[in-house]
Amino acid sequence: MSNSSSISHFLLLALAETRQLQLLHFCLLLGISLAALLGNGLIISTVACGHHLHTPMFFFLLNLALSDLGSICTTVPKAMHNSLWDTSTISYTGCAAQLFFFLFFISAELSLLTIMCYDRYVSICKPLHYGTLLGSRACAHMAAAAWASGFLNALLQTANTFSLSLCHGNALGQFFCEIPQILKLSCSTSYLRELGLLTVSASLLFCCFVFMVFSYVQIFRAVLRIPSEQGRHKAFSTCLPHLAVVSLFISTGIFAYLKPPSISSLSLDLALSVLYSVVPPALNPFIYSLRNQELKAAVWRLMIGRFQEH
Repeated sequence: MSNSSSISHFLLLALAETRQLQLLHFCLLLGISLAALLGNGLIISTVACGHHLHTPMFFFLLNLALSDLGSICTTVPKAMHNSLWDTSTISYTGCAAQLFFFLFFISAELSLLTIMCYDRYVSICKPLHYGTLLGSRACAHMAAAAWASGFLNALLQTANTFSLSLCHGNALGQFFCEIPQILKLSCSTSYLRELGLLTVSASLLFCCFVFMVFSYVQIFRAVLRIPSEQGRHKAFSTCLPHLAVVSLFISTGIFAYLKPPSISSLSLDLALSVLYSVVPPALNPFIYSLRNQELKAAVWRLMIGRFQEH
């Protein structure tokens, strides 16, 4: 038996047992990380440098790219370090910091995806009010609210989680620090408060999900009423990337946390955690750049301009 005051470090779940597979996982994570850094970095640079992209949609996309970079840089470097050096430890403070920043970026991303859904809804269903409802001041306030809500949620969740008494060792069944794994180490009577906070967070997630579903029902109804095929195609081309990103983000997270216990296993849990925490930040920029012609053209202009400078 141990308590939280005597724990100086946690043991993370190894991605593989054999040395060869550990090095393979290191290479895979390195490739995914570089793809995420390149893709999100290009979006941030393109939107920041392209004055014609200073619109609400691309402003929120820039914020989304920042949250993707933050989330993947929170979990992957430590997993790469452990795979490369054949270790599994993370310090108590390091675990708390990792949990805080992961929750911060993930919570902010959910808020930003909800705001981007609202942006698409206003753009297509209320185009005459777009400039009023989504002016520069309103966009700045919404982005600030998204980051502030992410910070507050991460602070409350992390403070609550690490105030629990831990009575069941220090081994986490995950390659990074997350709340469900830490709750498994807590004493049987001390985690009710944390479960209550998680319930509140889950309710907010459900509300965001319902809002997105309702918005897209209205969007698709409005798009199908557009008389010209070109107009419908243009409207769909701005909505489909966001819908794909939302579907990837929410579906992988929901399945990872709400799958039936009967199909749970260490290898499946590990694969699902990689799917919802590592893959979306790497795929999101490519989903947007492949479907959005304006962004794709701006990225090419930026890359060609940099190339010609050198």
